[in-house]
Amino acid sequence: MATLPDDAPARYDDLRAVYVNCTLKRSPQPSHTQTLMDRSIAILEQVGVEVTTIRAVDHVLAPGVQVDMTEHGAERDDWPGLLDQVLAADILLLGTPIWLGSPSSVCVQVIERLYAYSGELNDHGQYDFYGRVGGALVTGNEDGVKHCAMYVLYALQHLGYTIPPQADAGWIGAVGPGPSYGDPPEEEGGLPVGFDSDFTDRNTTIMTWNLLHLARLLKDAGGIPAFGNQPRRWADGERFGYPPPR
Repeated sequence: MATLPDDAPARYDDLRAVYVNCTLKRSPQPSHTQTLMDRSIAILEQVGVEVTTIRAVDHVLAPGVQVDMTEHGAERDDWPGLLDQVLAADILLLGTPIWLGSPSSVCVQVIERLYAYSGELNDHGQYDFYGRVGGALVTGNEDGVKHCAMYVLYALQHLGYTIPPQADAGWIGAVGPGPSYGDPPEEEGGLPVGFDSDFTDRNTTIMTWNLLHLARLLKDAGGIPAFGNQPRRWADGERFGYPPPR
């Protein structure tokens, strides 16, 4: 385990994070996406962040864009309980494998269910995901890391999450079918596949620290200032400086 540098700029042990693994593999099957997520989680845990990991495919997530789909005909929906964990966290990271160059179907479904809550407001009259930080990790053995990250990060910011700089990282190895991240080493005594990728190590570390820094800033500031982004005040006629038509 690496040790935290003495010059770390702040404390983070009052922060909470939720990492949602959108693999298609149910537990206890090994997940390459989880293996990379664990590298980021280890950094958070070194500074005392409480991290919850959710493997979405282990739960019943009913299709739909309502908070609780049992109120709309579904026999079972585990999403409301998972959403409570997401709402208790300062940081949300979605991890996804690449399939056909895109995020997994599970990742898309998680984003749809997040979207179901996106109209709810916080105590300041803003959308309730405001004041939280989002990031993305991607694994695979085919092209698509940046495309998947673009999809995830756009969706999170649209829902109200704040995205720090360089808020994504990933590993694909050589383009085309082949080993996946964390697979056993080809040579005896070697590192697991991908663990020797300085590019992935660096970007995962940068992403994790930027999530921490921005979460710290937002928590200390009490979130995003509540002016110009309150939909109910807009509905009541407030225009926050928007010029009237001529």
